[in-house]
Amino acid sequence: MRQPNPIIGNSPPMREIRKLIETIADSTATVLINGESGTGKELVAQALHFQSPRAEANFVPLNCAAIPKELMESELFGHRKGAFTGALADRVGRFELAHGGTLFLDEIGDMPLSTQAKLLRVLQNQEVQRVGSLSARKVDVRVVAATNHDLRAAVRDKQFREDLYYRLSMVEIRIPKLTERKEDLPLLERHFISKFAQQYGKRIHGLTHRARLAISMHPWPGNVRELENVIGYAAMMTTSDMIDIQDLPAYMQKGEIAPPVPAKEESSVAPLGTLEEQERMLVTRALEAARGNQSEAARMLHIGRDALRYKMKKYGLV
Repeated sequence: MRQPNPIIGNSPPMREIRKLIETIADSTATVLINGESGTGKELVAQALHFQSPRAEANFVPLNCAAIPKELMESELFGHRKGAFTGALADRVGRFELAHGGTLFLDEIGDMPLSTQAKLLRVLQNQEVQRVGSLSARKVDVRVVAATNHDLRAAVRDKQFREDLYYRLSMVEIRIPKLTERKEDLPLLERHFISKFAQQYGKRIHGLTHRARLAISMHPWPGNVRELENVIGYAAMMTTSDMIDIQDLPAYMQKGEIAPPVPAKEESSVAPLGTLEEQERMLVTRALEAARGNQSEAARMLHIGRDALRYKMKKYGLV
C-alpha cells in the first residue's frame, strides 16, 4: 500500500522535489540523490519507494561508507558458505533482500572501484552472483543512490566509474541545504516538537520568541539532522511548556547564532549579552543579510513586518 509523502516543507525547492517524486515514482529508473550530510537524502529515497508500486516490498538501505572494503561484495551480493575465512554459512546479500523493492545505496561515492564494476554488471543484467557461487540469480530491484560528493569531479579524478555514474544518474535529485529553505523552519520545528513531546511525555506548545530567533539565525551546518538533534535536546531539557533559549544546546547560547558570514568576518562575532542586546544583534544581522529589505528580514526572523518595524524603532535602527 502506497504511503503519503513524508517530506516536510513548502519552500519552492521542496515542492519541486515532491513533484518530481510523483512523476518518477512509478518508473524503474535509477535515481541519484545529491545533498549535504543531514539534508534528508534517505527520506527522499523512502518517499520514492513508498509512493511506488514497490511499496509492499522491502526498502533496503546500505551505507557504503560504513562497510569495510573487503566485505562490500558480500554485503551487496551475498556469499556461499566457505567462500572466504569467516563465511560459516550461506548469506543473502542486500540485492536479494530488496527483490521486488528498492535498494538504497547511501554514500555511493565511497564504494571501492572494484565493487563499482560488479555493481554496474548487476544493474545491466539484473542478476547477482553470490561470492563463491558459480550461478547467478535474477533480481528485480530499483536502485536509488545518494552522495554528498561531487561525483562528476570523482569521475574526472578516476575515483568513480563514468559508466556507472551515467547508469545511476538517469534521474538526479538535489536536496537543498537547510539555509536554502529557511521558510520551512516553522514546519520542521513544529514537526520535531510534536515528535519529541510525545516521545518524552511532555506538553510542549512551541518555542519562545528568543529561542525562535536563535534557531532562525543559526547557519545549520548539520542541516535538518542538526535541527532535529537541537529540538530533541531542548525538548528533553525544558521544564516548561515552551522551549526557551536556555534549553538549547550550549553552543547555540554562545553567540554562534548569526547568519552565515565569510570566513574573514567570523572572528568579529561577539559573545551574546543581555536579551535585548541579543535581539538587537539578530535584527541588525537580519537586515544586513537581507540588504535592508524589511520583508525579507522579517521572513528570516519569522515575525511580521510591523513587528520588525517596531523593533527597528526600539533599537534605533531607523
